[in-house]
Amino acid sequence: MPSRIDASVLPLAASVLFVSFYNVTFWKNFFADTGGIHLANIPLHIGMFLLLVLLFNASLTLFNFRFIIKPLLVALFLATAGASYFMDQYGTPIDWSMVQNVVETDAREGAELLSWKMLPSMLLLGVLPSLALLYADVRFPRRRRHAANSIGAVAASLAVAAVLLLLLFKSLAPAMREHRELRFLLTPSNYIQAVNGYLKRKWSLPLVVAPLGTDAVKGVAWAGAKRKTVTVIVVGETARAMNFSLNHYARDTNPLLSRQAGLLNFHHMQSCGTATAVSVPCVFSALGRQRYSDERARSQEGLLDVLSHAGLDVLWRDNNSGCKGVCARVKYEDLSQPAPGDPLCNDEDCYDERLLRGLPEIIRNASGDMVIVLHQKGSHGPSYWKRYPAAFKHFGPQCETNELAKCSTEAIVAAYDNSIRYTDYVLSKAIALLERSGREDNVDTALVYFSDHGESLGENNLYLHGAPYVISPPEQRRVPFMLWLSDGFRQRFGLDQRCLAARADQEFSHDNIFHSTLGMLNISTSAYNPKLDLFHACSHAI
Repeated sequence: MPSRIDASVLPLAASVLFVSFYNVTFWKNFFADTGGIHLANIPLHIGMFLLLVLLFNASLTLFNFRFIIKPLLVALFLATAGASYFMDQYGTPIDWSMVQNVVETDAREGAELLSWKMLPSMLLLGVLPSLALLYADVRFPRRRRHAANSIGAVAASLAVAAVLLLLLFKSLAPAMREHRELRFLLTPSNYIQAVNGYLKRKWSLPLVVAPLGTDAVKGVAWAGAKRKTVTVIVVGETARAMNFSLNHYARDTNPLLSRQAGLLNFHHMQSCGTATAVSVPCVFSALGRQRYSDERARSQEGLLDVLSHAGLDVLWRDNNSGCKGVCARVKYEDLSQPAPGDPLCNDEDCYDERLLRGLPEIIRNASGDMVIVLHQKGSHGPSYWKRYPAAFKHFGPQCETNELAKCSTEAIVAAYDNSIRYTDYVLSKAIALLERSGREDNVDTALVYFSDHGESLGENNLYLHGAPYVISPPEQRRVPFMLWLSDGFRQRFGLDQRCLAARADQEFSHDNIFHSTLGMLNISTSAYNPKLDLFHACSHAI
């Protein structure tokens, strides 16, 4: 016989469930941020629990109508169970950029976040409450009485919540002000707000893309040139600067690049975002982090368009989940799909070395000067061990599961470091390829490498990336940045190697990439800002 539930009780019962059982990560952080669990803090913690229950109850009561409340709560139970598992497993807050990252990633990357360990959590917190609710006999009184009860419940909940807030404000305000990440940890409100923020940004996208840098032309350094120029921009994925031995990391993760003649490594580079969906469009735009928004970036052309306006052929080769709109108006090649029997692919993905396949022929057969962007799979987690061939299993024991909680920190870091060591190999091979093209095909070449964002590997119980930028840890924001120029390239564009090397310890960010690329290639345009060009002080080009 179905259990009977009074409709007026249902929102309150659901609110208690949500606050109690779906917010383990929130409560862990809240307890820590308010000084821990001890006798003096018990009133604050109980008060916060009641405050959240009352606010959730008021919100759910607004939808407490026949044919609405049951489907709504079922959807919330299932979605909140998934969100709760994700945060408990990886410690990652949820905001609109995280939703964007999830929506715009490919199915293979998304599947890596799923595991059998998720099944018990989904059954216990998602399926069982949903079935119990669907089977329950919810009794609704007459419409007028129910409406009056609902209005009274909302008013009473908000009134008591207001009193609690006044009583707790002195103790609660500092914690909420200093630890803004708490609001991104509270389910289901965090992902509801995040989805709403994402959809508002998505639906407000303009249909017309404003031109940028249509006045771009090649500067005087190009005059009389008899050799083609090819610039390769390698966009790394999830590589954090602190795990590069070039940046004084204890492990030798850069055995090849550390011996590369002419390589310039800049130690202090900050990313524009903490997720690919933000960082990639931001770094290729002229907006800079402070002015960046998804709408603005998509509503105007970017760096690749300006280079095209200047007469350079632009090619984007992708081994990731796409270019996030950056390459919409240039040639695009997707190299991420595994091919049977291809030694540079496994069953699910392809290794980044595949980005170099056919590159010498592309350079040799180019009719003019080129900019080639290589978008890596890099160190994308949590399946770090899948990012490199078995031969690069150098550090160990390494974590070989996407359930990071099953691995020690040392094993997670070992797998991650192996992926950085493989990136070292790919970049070294790319430079060797460009050197050979310079000799054999009469080409001046250059390579620029930077990562889109970093990664958390368990620091402060945080994993992966995508934390809201304002509260993101440095592990997710500090990224590598390297530059290699052939002798012919340096001479043509009047770039002083010693001057550039002297700037290696200065602070730079993704904001510099747009203008530095134009400056390095001596592109004249009104879109160029010399103050953000890290090459400007070291260039002898007029």
